[in-house]
Amino acid sequence: MQIGILQTGHAPDALRAAHGDYPDMFVRLLEGHGFTFHTWPVLDMQFPPSIHAAEGWLITGSRFGAYEDHAFIHPLEEFIRQAYSGGVPLVGICFGHQIIAQALGGRVEKFAGGWSVGPRDYRIEGQDYRLNAWHQDQVVEPPHDAETVGSAPGCAHAALIYGEHAYTVQPHPEFAPAFEKGLIEERGPGVVPDETLAEARARLDLPTDSAAMAARIARFFTERR
Repeated sequence: MQIGILQTGHAPDALRAAHGDYPDMFVRLLEGHGFTFHTWPVLDMQFPPSIHAAEGWLITGSRFGAYEDHAFIHPLEEFIRQAYSGGVPLVGICFGHQIIAQALGGRVEKFAGGWSVGPRDYRIEGQDYRLNAWHQDQVVEPPHDAETVGSAPGCAHAALIYGEHAYTVQPHPEFAPAFEKGLIEERGPGVVPDETLAEARARLDLPTDSAAMAARIARFFTERR
């Protein structure tokens, strides 16, 4: 099964040599599940020729806000709506989670409660997951078609499922602990409050459930619901 990765952001320059860019992280995350991958950097206005250019679509994270005025936002929303109505499965992570919700009628905002950074505990589809987070924006009002199936303290809509059409999560199963540590050191200072960064650093050695979430994403692509 070929998965098309719609790249909406870049990893920080200082971390890319050691960890790769966001598509590389998803390839590693989903290795062993029988997928092949092709990346379209939609943030550079390089879009697939058709919603059927891949058998499933995965939308990455981004430093941009889904509600911001960037050239790629509206074309991406239209692509999402076409793929959704065309029955091509969609998976969204962080920004991908948010832009799918926004494209389908939900609402995304900068969360007044602040940032979520580092390993965080989520309850998703009746199971406990610890996954790395890096966000302040979040879905505050899901679309009518979406069912909230995951939450965490300070993130009411941390995972959404749209029948057999889409599966999206707010945290980052593709972020390895070393990359999360790099984000804290490179991107965090002056952006994320020092107290939040210190709390995240203190939890970095905790094991995460990225492999379990990778398996769930793979099942969605291959089996749907």
